[in-house]
Amino acid sequence: MPFSMVRSDITTMKVDAIVNAANERLLGGGGVDGAIHRAAGPELLEECRALGGCKTGQAKLTKGYRLPAKFVIHTVGPIWRGGGHGERELLVSAYRSSLELAAAHQCKTVAFPLISSGVYGYPKDQALKVAVDTITGFLLEHDMTVYLVIFDRTACTISGKLFDRIAAYIDDNYVDSHTDEQEQRRRELLFRREAAPQPCAAAPGGLNEALEHMDESFTQMLLRKIDQRGMTDAQCYKRANIDRKLFSKIRSDVHYKPSKPTAMAFAVALELPLEEAREMLGKAGFAFSHASKFDVIVEYFISQGNYNMVEINEALFAFDQSLLGG
Repeated sequence: MPFSMVRSDITTMKVDAIVNAANERLLGGGGVDGAIHRAAGPELLEECRALGGCKTGQAKLTKGYRLPAKFVIHTVGPIWRGGGHGERELLVSAYRSSLELAAAHQCKTVAFPLISSGVYGYPKDQALKVAVDTITGFLLEHDMTVYLVIFDRTACTISGKLFDRIAAYIDDNYVDSHTDEQEQRRRELLFRREAAPQPCAAAPGGLNEALEHMDESFTQMLLRKIDQRGMTDAQCYKRANIDRKLFSKIRSDVHYKPSKPTAMAFAVALELPLEEAREMLGKAGFAFSHASKFDVIVEYFISQGNYNMVEINEALFAFDQSLLGG
């Protein structure tokens, strides 16, 4: 997918480029910087010495050497001094400079750490917001897949109140998979009821429209909804956090069967109400299941009329679920 938050070791990411949160001297250090230098080998330090350092907010590129990544993009984030010394602007610049350098070297996949959130002291929640806003803004204009590698769940920017509301919704609706036989039968009945076609009256155009579209495929419904919303294809797949190539496959194959996260992502991107989201999911052969925390969380946001993809994915990440998208 174009943007994803993952828990991983950035030195093991098989991408075109990984980003190193470096210091201005570019001679290695602690944290992510030290780990990247150790994994890449001494040749990386040799090349870095020839670069003559790097100013805060800027970025420079080297080979990846022993890393799985072809390149290392070294960028220098700001030291946190309370927020009144241009820290945010410098952090935005560090991400933007790195992304532009990656694009200039035809990198299609890039992995970032959470820049400045370690020894430089930038508050993790604010650092994450800058990272997400800058990366997603860049991806609106560029075809690239970007991973943000995060270890600390406390970096998630969703508020404590929102976290508590989602947790309460999960408690009320989530059915644990380890249940007795009677509960299992009840859950299967619930699933069949959710998977069944929705009443015709729920269709926006009434009975006639429901009958007209009852045999349409997922692809046909998706393209129809895009037209109804007055959106372009690019606006839809970017809002859905879906890769352009995947969207092209869907558009060219009337019988394409997407994954469940992809189908859900389009329902969110199109801002479908819950009944229509269920219908779109059904066209792909799926249903919202209360035996899945992932499903329950997405259902919660749709039921609340909140279609903010970034916020939904941050919530999914906070609850250790996979993210929406292709």
